[in-house]
Amino acid sequence: MNGETHSQLANFIWSICNLLRGPYKRNEYRKVILPLTVLRRFDCLLAPTKNSAFEEFQTLKTKPERVIQARLQSITGHRFYNLSRMQFDKNADHSLLNDPNNLAPNLNSYINGFSPNVRAIMEKFKFSEQIAHMAEKNILFEVVKAFAAIDLSPQRVDNVQMGYVFEELIRIGAEQSNEEAGEHFTPREVIKLMVNLLLVPEQDLAQSHIVKTIYDPACGTGGMLSVAEEYIRKLNIDAQPKLFGQDFNDEAWAVCKSDMLIKGEDADNVILGDTFTRDGFDRDSDGNKWTFDYMLANPPFGVEWKQQQKYIQQEADTLGFAGRFGAGTPRINDGAFLFLQHMIAKMRPVAAGGSRIGIVFNGSPLFTGDAGSGESEIRRWIIENDWLEAIVALPEQLFYNTGISTYIWIISNRKEPQRKGKVQLIDARNFWVPMEKSLGNKRRRIGDPSDKAKDPNHIGEITQIYANFADGEPRSFTFDGKDKELVVSKVFDNEDFGYHKITVERPLRLNFQANAERIARLEEQTAFINLASSSKKNETVRQQEIEAGRVRQQQIRDLLATFAKQHGDTLFLDRKQFLLTLRDIDRAHDVRLSAPELKAVLAALSERDETANICTDRQGNPEPDADLRDTETVPLKESIDEYFKREVLPHVPDAWIDHSKTKIGYEIPLNRHFYRYEPPRELETIEAEIKALEGEIVDLLKEVTA
Repeated sequence: MNGETHSQLANFIWSICNLLRGPYKRNEYRKVILPLTVLRRFDCLLAPTKNSAFEEFQTLKTKPERVIQARLQSITGHRFYNLSRMQFDKNADHSLLNDPNNLAPNLNSYINGFSPNVRAIMEKFKFSEQIAHMAEKNILFEVVKAFAAIDLSPQRVDNVQMGYVFEELIRIGAEQSNEEAGEHFTPREVIKLMVNLLLVPEQDLAQSHIVKTIYDPACGTGGMLSVAEEYIRKLNIDAQPKLFGQDFNDEAWAVCKSDMLIKGEDADNVILGDTFTRDGFDRDSDGNKWTFDYMLANPPFGVEWKQQQKYIQQEADTLGFAGRFGAGTPRINDGAFLFLQHMIAKMRPVAAGGSRIGIVFNGSPLFTGDAGSGESEIRRWIIENDWLEAIVALPEQLFYNTGISTYIWIISNRKEPQRKGKVQLIDARNFWVPMEKSLGNKRRRIGDPSDKAKDPNHIGEITQIYANFADGEPRSFTFDGKDKELVVSKVFDNEDFGYHKITVERPLRLNFQANAERIARLEEQTAFINLASSSKKNETVRQQEIEAGRVRQQQIRDLLATFAKQHGDTLFLDRKQFLLTLRDIDRAHDVRLSAPELKAVLAALSERDETANICTDRQGNPEPDADLRDTETVPLKESIDEYFKREVLPHVPDAWIDHSKTKIGYEIPLNRHFYRYEPPRELETIEAEIKALEGEIVDLLKEVTA
């Protein structure tokens, strides 16, 4: 690149932003810079074959579109072409700069001369709107002139270097629009770490001309795909990584597709659309199910999927595990697990080589959802199938749009022998260096010497910890000038994350008494109140039903009044005895309480009493007290009965387990597993610090009031 690094060239291109100041806000510069960089690069690539392609087209006008595209792509040597006479170069016969007064329509005409794939990119960039805006503000000519002065020919900037330039522009653009960068931009060091973890155990990448497919269902601007490709090519220059991606965001898709075209990749493998409702990689041209060697994703955190709910739920209900969401669906306000299930559905069968998946999550998928919930069932499905290989806890404040904790999950259906039936948890939260300048919420980065020579090699160290697969592996860190040794790796059996959630019941014990206070409660019982109501629309009938209900209410009041005269002083400690006594008076007065009416009477006249007899059903079994119902979590590896005898019965001897309500759940309490108790400081030390602060405050007040 004639001594210039890709970063320097990218900075030069961004210097053109000075021309945009005023008409554009800082976070809007990329709307001009990215599409113009794409156009200028394509313009330089097509320049040598410009006339040949145009002349050939004159002979092909009557041919089918498919024939025209194939022939013109053959002439240009690229997957795109342009049939306009115009060019950026100021020395060209048909330079865009030759007619400043008509530059806007000429530039639009030039764009319309491109092949359909490039036109689609420009449409999603909405670049015609920017052309009109720049023309209105009288800056279009100067901006195009500045880009025309940049030489982006392949002789000066090859495809690999141009890819770096474009990635640098994407990164800078994301940094300048911090409030939305995280929607489709993942910090490069996080991607590098993910790719390292994903590929480090691979033995076949060194094979000559090995072909590997890489897929990102939420590809954004394509950063993960690009870094994965770069890593594989570093390992093996003859390797042939094939990139596939899909994204719902128009601009992100346009950037990713442009990047693929710039690098000479098959840009048709980047699909625009909602991954959930329009899976761009459901079946290939032969009707076979799409599968991939490697999959990576950084799906949106905590984004609801209400708009896609009908489609997703229908697929889950009708296709089950033959579809993508057979394991269940998460809460409506967080669709992260849907992306992972979508990716798992595209894993190659083990017999065909299997697949490996890396995905970035926040903390929610680790533990959200009780036993039996959608999230818990998804975790259970993944872990019981022995697909979860490792989870890495990342430092906070790594991402541009959020400072929350994030985690990398590694999923594989072809674990190495020593990892089968195991899950490795890695605590990498202390592997970070501070940013020289904060970018939104991003105040930290994972050390990477290839990015900054002074950095510690955090990416390499975390990758090594993963490769070591050691339980209890320690590392030393410095906190407040003091060195501490912390465990950074733990290895668990799959079953360690599972548990039985048991329901512990205790018997219902009630006493009954027909005193004035309890009889008055009857007026608050819903079943009693509803006696004097009606849902009939006919007013005459409605009033008749209400009046009949009032009469019935009075009959019940009279019945209880009679019962109170005879037994008002009696406190019944046995429900059966109370019911028999009440039945005798009920029959004597021919009231004949219905089941709802009797239930209302029992609710009004009863109170919980630990000294009362246990209430039983018709079979003599004790009835549970819903208010005393409790749940216990029993690890899968432990006997439920032994746990119950040890932890419950000594405290509540009359309790029992309702086995019909027992559920299996899974959660991954990573923070708890790495928690280390820190004893509080001595009270004398804290008191001394407080007194010192008080003294400083007094001195400051003296200065102010002096």
